[in-house]
Amino acid sequence: MITRIKNKCLLLFIFFIGSVQISAQASINVIDDDGNVFKFPRPMSRIVSLAPHITELLFAAGASAQIVGTVSFSDYPEAAKIIPLVGSYNKIDIEAVLSRNPDLVIAWSGGNSKEQLEKLKLLGIEVYISEPKNFTGVAENIRNMGKILATENIANLASETFLNELDLLKQQYPENKKVNVFYQVWNDPLMTISDGHLIGQVIKFCSGNNVFGELPVISPRVSIEAVIKENPDVIVAGMAEGRENWLKQWEKWQVLNAVKNKHVYSINADYVTRQTPRVILGIRKMCEHLEKVRNFSEK
Repeated sequence: MITRIKNKCLLLFIFFIGSVQISAQASINVIDDDGNVFKFPRPMSRIVSLAPHITELLFAAGASAQIVGTVSFSDYPEAAKIIPLVGSYNKIDIEAVLSRNPDLVIAWSGGNSKEQLEKLKLLGIEVYISEPKNFTGVAENIRNMGKILATENIANLASETFLNELDLLKQQYPENKKVNVFYQVWNDPLMTISDGHLIGQVIKFCSGNNVFGELPVISPRVSIEAVIKENPDVIVAGMAEGRENWLKQWEKWQVLNAVKNKHVYSINADYVTRQTPRVILGIRKMCEHLEKVRNFSEK
């Protein structure tokens, strides 16, 4: 009888230890782009995304029904358009976020209000920051989101595919003669981008030199006089469809080499402003534009 009790206790002990080990193995450990460490006891099933790039990254990582709320302009992929909105990236509707009962909010420190993010934290909501600064960061975000969603097979494949496509592009466009680039973010006021944003990395990838890359502000306003002083070889306007007048507005500035030589081009802003795998499309288009400039100068 005593032997049976001992054996039963031993089995219970082994079962308990095994359960603890399984539980420990099941925990999800990730670090966000602000360096915050998260340890989730289980995969997240209800996620609110507070930026279009985050929504796109989550889908790339294998999200389907897990995104229960997002913000305006979260329009890719097509399935993202039916997700309930909780405001815009720069003005979150806190009550709408809470109504979605999220396990996790994934936020954009570069665009979301810090005060509103702090309020969410005070209300007991976990806030994970997604702010990729380079191509490696894009791949890492996808992998981390795969861990959070428990869709690692899909996420790791998407991450690997993205990095492989990047390598192929580098082979197609190896380091070349530098081209001075003015990148236009907006027309009125005239705004550009510094190398603190992923766009700066896209320009460098294509052997371009961002003429305002060293400015301390990520998206600074600049004067037309400042652009004339830099006299870029090419002007690339990141814009949506329907803003073709942006390019025509440059025609009166024939003093600029880019305008005089007809090297004023557009690029789909979503391809380069959103830190997602679609940046591959942006890189390809940027490199094509800069190659035109080089070919012209060699004639």
